[in-house]
Amino acid sequence: DREAAEGSSCPPRAEREKVVEGSAAPRGTDNVLADLGFADAEELSAKAALAVKLNDLIDKRGLSQTEAAALIGTTQPKVSQIRRYKLQNISLERLMQALVALDQHVEIVVRPGRSSRQGGARGITVVAAT
Repeated sequence: DREAAEGSSCPPRAEREKVVEGSAAPRGTDNVLADLGFADAEELSAKAALAVKLNDLIDKRGLSQTEAAALIGTTQPKVSQIRRYKLQNISLERLMQALVALDQHVEIVVRPGRSSRQGGARGITVVAAT
């Protein structure tokens, strides 16, 4: 087992994958980053959704990172960060500007949220049309 050879402190895969009868798995949300305890989970999810769309456009156009950087008005290292989803130092605004530079329409919609008692969504949601 590779994990045992690497000295992992985790139990072997077979033990981790066992399902204990009668035990309930913790209930997650629609945001895995929030489930993992990230304080800025909504912002990270929004950035990731925009980066996915941006990367799709770069791929569809067959652009190199240097060509993409010139089109969106940034540097090749920043494009590399976006391509690898390393988004800590890239703002939501910058990602939106990059999409606009690639002929996309970015729309921000603000509407009242429902309280958690009503089971409604609150916070930030980003949807990228295909």
